[in-house]
Amino acid sequence: MSASVSLAVTQFATLAKEVDKDKVTPGVLGFIVFAVMAVAVWGLMKSMSKHMGKVDFEEKTEDRTSASSGDGPKGKASPANS
Repeated sequence: MSASVSLAVTQFATLAKEVDKDKVTPGVLGFIVFAVMAVAVWGLMKSMSKHMGKVDFEEKTEDRTSASSGDGPKGKASPANS
């Protein structure tokens, strides 16, 4: 173990003694997990935005005469109108 790691562990150990045993806090690990999740969500949203930009959606419109007569696309009566 290097000297810097040993020093860091020693400092954390002294801080642990000062912490109230009845008080529960998320601490540094909770912050790191939250930060990683926030970065992951940001990356996913950026990727989704890029992929949604590639979608070329054009809605197919029905002929007005078939829609007004109540017939389906092939001239048969639609089940909703039967």
